[in-house]
Amino acid sequence: MRKRFFYVLAGLLAVAVVGLTGSAHAQSGFDRRGGDYASFPVKSGDPAECASRCEREGRCRAWSFSYPRTANAQATCWLKSSVPPPVAAKCCVSGVRGAAVDEPRANAIESSIDRLGGDYRDFDMAPDPTAAACRAACEGENKCRAWTYVRPGYIGQTARCFLKDRITPPRRKPCCLSGVVR
Repeated sequence: MRKRFFYVLAGLLAVAVVGLTGSAHAQSGFDRRGGDYASFPVKSGDPAECASRCEREGRCRAWSFSYPRTANAQATCWLKSSVPPPVAAKCCVSGVRGAAVDEPRANAIESSIDRLGGDYRDFDMAPDPTAAACRAACEGENKCRAWTYVRPGYIGQTARCFLKDRITPPRRKPCCLSGVVR
């Protein structure tokens, strides 16, 4: 009973925030556990597809999206008939019905952005949701002007860092984090 009260309260709070601000945004780095009534693979790997499906289904109140963790896995969307509270989880993006996917940009890191081309060096690296090691590698080389970190499971089982000798246009791709250094 207490848990149900908490979920109802969380749902009312989400509705109140949407009402006060006029819009809501999905939360990158958060999962909403429980309340699942359906799940499906997201071949594009884009959390916006999960949010869009929730908008189209009358039963959907919230959703969670998980990036693929290995090369053999797929991104997955879970649709929810309730609004579970958000729980910090770097693997995921979640939101309530009506929430746009707006991944944060902080410290010059471009979330869900790939900068195609201009690669002069690339290498495998340990998974890092912040892409700090890839960014640091670029900052440490005078030749490097920009970088792209590709999450594990998109082009191989490991994460990959691409260092670039020129700044190329950003393209929205959920696989990646990018940045411009100089």
